[in-house]
Amino acid sequence: MSALPSTTHVRLDREGPVLRLWLNRPEKRNAFSNEMVADIVATFAAIRDDRAVRVVVIRGVGGTFCAGADLKSMSQTDGSPLPGAPDPVREQNRRFSTMLETVNSAPQAVIAAIEGYAMGGGFGLACIADVTIARADARLAMTEVTLGIVPAAISPFVVQRIGLTAARRFGVSGASLNGIEACALGIAHLSADDAPAFEIMLTRTINQILKCAPGAVAETKRLMLRAAGPVPLPELLDNAAETFARVVRGPEGREGPKAFIEKRTPSWVTQVE
Repeated sequence: MSALPSTTHVRLDREGPVLRLWLNRPEKRNAFSNEMVADIVATFAAIRDDRAVRVVVIRGVGGTFCAGADLKSMSQTDGSPLPGAPDPVREQNRRFSTMLETVNSAPQAVIAAIEGYAMGGGFGLACIADVTIARADARLAMTEVTLGIVPAAISPFVVQRIGLTAARRFGVSGASLNGIEACALGIAHLSADDAPAFEIMLTRTINQILKCAPGAVAETKRLMLRAAGPVPLPELLDNAAETFARVVRGPEGREGPKAFIEKRTPSWVTQVE
């Protein structure tokens, strides 16, 4: 049995073959921090070769899944990095996409249990689980463009999940959808009307997976991911991180997070009659 890492922004509960990974920043609606991203990567690295862990359930403490990135802690720089020096914005975004890659390629079955909000990076996390269960009243959205930034790290995973047409709709509009709509699009696989039904559905899903041989599950995931597309995912994510860094340093990338933190409308927002 593998030793689980010490974590700061996720909580780990091991119950036999099931590992429950709780995003644990309820005061921030479980928004991603650098520490949370590192905690998730360390956890999946620790269990990667442990077939005694057969199911990982990702869930949020406090009744909400994940509000996306913590904009107050997201590092930004006004100018370009020094020649030859790493770009901190690009590196931060690439660390986040590495986390998504790690979860996506885990040999264990991964369940995302979506309650409350799944925004931005939380939307992306919902799109990489093998089974995603959503409360009917959950709200999911790719909110990045409303903040003047781009869904760089999550876009390849969203396109793989729901196809280009649907991904473009939500990517360019920032529109939200509920759990039932998420099921209809294929973001989620199952939807529950209330908390008791949600818990029953989650337990049934875990038990169904536990009927399956862990080695066969790991090989099935590997083969399916290999068949998903000819473009190497690391290449896509490298390009996405470079795009993210460029946009974050632009005028929209500065204005959007600033407006969000100041609780005001960004300068570009307008309405038609």
